[in-house]
Order: sequence, then C-alpha cells, then structure tokens
Amino acid sequence: METNEAVAGLAALAHEGRLAVFRELVAAGPDGLAAGEVARRVGIAPNTLSATFTVLSHAGLVTRRRDGRSIIYAAAYGRMSALLGFLMEDCCQGRPEVCTPVARIAERVACCS
Repeated sequence: METNEAVAGLAALAHEGRLAVFRELVAAGPDGLAAGEVARRVGIAPNTLSATFTVLSHAGLVTRRRDGRSIIYAAAYGRMSALLGFLMEDCCQGRPEVCTPVARIAERVACCS
C-alpha cells in the first residue's frame, strides 16, 4: 500500500460516524448489510449515511452491490488488511518485543484465529 492510500484510509476512518459504520460492516461479514439496516443499527440519518459511504468508498474501504431495490454495502477486507499491514510494516525494526503485544491481540480476535 502506498502512503497516500494509507492516508486516505486513515482519514476516512478518523470520524466517529464513519468509524462506527465501518465497524458495523466489518462485524456483518462479507455478505454486508443493506444501507437502511446500517442506518438503523448505527442510528444515522440517510443523508449523513450517504456521505459516509461516499468517503469510505473513495478510500476503498467499502464495496457496494445492488440486490433488488437495496444497495448492499460490505467492508473491503483486502483493503482493510492492507491498511493494517501498512501500519505494522516497519513495526519491529529488529526489536520483536515491540510488536509481540500487537500480534497477541490479533491472535485473540475471533476472525483472525
């Protein structure tokens, strides 16, 4: 991942509402959620949700597909992984004790074990 892509991803997540929406989509899994369901779960107004999806989409963090009359949004797990990898890329610098606590957290996360 290039630095400018990482900055765009981090900037997109650097907002309480966008972060909440993204986390909801991550929790929903690869099947995603209909936009209306995201709005209900997060408690966000439709116009705000639309702007939120636009920012997250431009950062490559969500995908969308049409299912009948609904638009289904899902977390872009590959992009999320790339962003996390970018953040951890130079973690240890020859000192594994620096990254070991983070690696242990990743091992405990249900989807990563």
